[in-house]
Amino acid sequence: MRIGFLSDIHGNREALDACLAQARRLGLDRLVFLGDLVGYGADPVYVVDRVAELQETKGAIVLLGNHDAAAIAGDTVGMNDYARDAILWTHGELDAAQIAFLRGLKTSVEDDDRLYVHADATAPDQWRYITDVAEAERSLRATDRRLSFCGHVHRPALYHMASQKPAIAFKPQAGTPIPLIGHRQWLLVQGAVGQPRDENPAASWGVLDVETNEFTFQRTSYDIETAAGKIHAAHLPQILAARLYIGR
Repeated sequence: MRIGFLSDIHGNREALDACLAQARRLGLDRLVFLGDLVGYGADPVYVVDRVAELQETKGAIVLLGNHDAAAIAGDTVGMNDYARDAILWTHGELDAAQIAFLRGLKTSVEDDDRLYVHADATAPDQWRYITDVAEAERSLRATDRRLSFCGHVHRPALYHMASQKPAIAFKPQAGTPIPLIGHRQWLLVQGAVGQPRDENPAASWGVLDVETNEFTFQRTSYDIETAAGKIHAAHLPQILAARLYIGR
């Protein structure tokens, strides 16, 4: 079985569709969406409906992210100005059925030896970031699952930890399968489909091969100009369009 992991789509239809097209070409068996379907981008309605369809028809697993939680009630406490403006606009775009779908999502899911969560596993609904080894170790020690998958920070990253040892960071290379050695715990941070921030504008996601016990980070190019043009047309903050081109 091969599982695709997509996080932080952020209302970017073009990025989502490009990743789903690649997932079909790879013949993946299951998809897991690690939260933040909405926020920033101009196609929240399409993204929520498409992911909901995949959940219903293909058994996709879908988690709640902090932007999804904010969009449910239009609650923007703690957000910067452009994130706030995008969430308030998004809240007005979503209908009752889409809000209900988001409201029904969990903040974490355990699946065999795997944990799926949007952010830090120690307190999934507090949306803590994992940006260094200490934060990764904290999250790894919060679960007994061998593999943890998250998003939230918009930059792909990989951490592993042997028993009674501190966590170690490893910089992944897209397209190179990584063997997930069985006696260690692993934390795989997916990056962002819809708004990468690692100076690479291509959509970031990943694929787990359960049989070979390997994980491959993926980068998928998409039509940035169209996605950015929709942000301009919706009169959302212009920085949200500009950063798509530079991946920052």
